Amino acid sequence: MDAVILFPAIDLKNGEAVRLQQGDMGRATLFNRDPAAQAKAFAQQGFEYLHIVDLDGAFAGKPVNAAAVERILAAVKIPVQLGGGIRERATVEAWLGKGVARVIIGTAAVRNPALVKEAARAHPARVAVGLDARDGKVAVEGWAETSELTVLDVAKRFEDAGVAAIVYTDVSRDGMLEGLNLDATIALADAVSVPVIASGGLASLDDVRALLAPRAKRLAGAIAGRALYDGRLDAAAALKLMRAARAA
Repeated sequence: MDAVILFPAIDLKNGEAVRLQQGDMGRATLFNRDPAAQAKAFAQQGFEYLHIVDLDGAFAGKPVNAAAVERILAAVKIPVQLGGGIRERATVEAWLGKGVARVIIGTAAVRNPALVKEAARAHPARVAVGLDARDGKVAVEGWAETSELTVLDVAKRFEDAGVAAIVYTDVSRDGMLEGLNLDATIALADAVSVPVIASGGLASLDDVRALLAPRAKRLAGAIAGRALYDGRLDAAAALKLMRAARAA
């Protein structure tokens, strides 16, 4: 992934597209009852890659919104990366077999690093690690628990594992529209060789511009959620900025 990618997010809860605030399932806003239609809309707007999270799956430790994910895969041609409840090799194999371009392993990256390494070896460029941080410490189990490990501790484990990317989310900013935590994300990207994708808080075109600034040159992209759904981020304008940066 040489070009910076803006990933629109579809977070699934009870088969519907929602956005949470700070990872709290009790603070979910419903944005679309038909996630496949939402995925189609993002593809039609010109996005090149979708980011999907099975929120119920992240808490349950296994896929819960599989039917909704499968409908999305059937509805769009653009690649999809999927996280949430992927904690076993069989789940990795199943999703990759169904057409998911890249799986994101979060909790298991902390609890069972060998799983990530084995899967990444078996499927080069198709396994990513999701690191969700609360005050610099990695949160697990759908963000319900915080571990004692720092983001860098966990990221370093996968330095030579063939992992496609690290998706770094600042839990405190997620869904709050306060802007990306670029300082922490860039520090992580500078400390490891794995490409890093920023997540949590992207609010406006200013965030997209910051993502394209020279100091962020090692970032592989960012995930946009609530700002796209509530219209604070104009998709056409954001994608135009990305294309201009690529052409330059």
